[in-house]
Amino acid sequence: MLDVRVKLKDGEQIDFEMQVEAFDCWVNRSVYYLSKMYAGEIKEGEGYDCLKKCIHVSILAYNHFSDDKECYRRIVFCDAKTGKEYTDIMEMHILELSKLPPEEKNETSLLQWMRFLGGKTRKDFEEMAKKNSELEEAYDVLDKLSADEKKRLEYETRQRAIRDYNIGMLTAERRGIENGRKIGIEEGRAEINQLILELSKLGRTEDITKAAADKEYQRKLLKEFGLH
Repeated sequence: MLDVRVKLKDGEQIDFEMQVEAFDCWVNRSVYYLSKMYAGEIKEGEGYDCLKKCIHVSILAYNHFSDDKECYRRIVFCDAKTGKEYTDIMEMHILELSKLPPEEKNETSLLQWMRFLGGKTRKDFEEMAKKNSELEEAYDVLDKLSADEKKRLEYETRQRAIRDYNIGMLTAERRGIENGRKIGIEEGRAEINQLILELSKLGRTEDITKAAADKEYQRKLLKEFGLH
């Protein structure tokens, strides 16, 4: 998935989104983000004249419109009866990369860009970069980003290994403390049970009751019977 928001020098804004797999609510989502981008331009006290054109570009790797073979369409507000355009203040461009027709000579810049965006291998990008200077520049940037990506992945791998080691050590430490606590409780119970038995043999029932209520007296009795 790709989500890039661009603001042009004249104030117009474009939101680029790429979706690889079918998204059930893509229409609702794209209209929502376009509307939010448009509505978010106006600040308290400003007039409607400050609103600039907003464009949403959907770059899709699947068939969104299944009833035709059009790979590109532009959507604006228009009269439902005549089809006459009302305004382009909010505009949507939908590119379906899966519907690209067989390559031809002298293709439009749009089709060339769509093929570039749909490239799957380095060879695809290299071939497309030969088509025009814009694609060549895009390929150079992509190539640099890919190199940086490798470095980023190497760094993240090292960081992940460090985090995994640290959490492993912390987990082992916590388990050790918990096990020690459990052993201590069990040993303590065994000492108390033995003390009760020893006091019972001697008929010292009052000491049993007192030891239950007074921890200090309990420790004294444990020491007396060599149980602590």
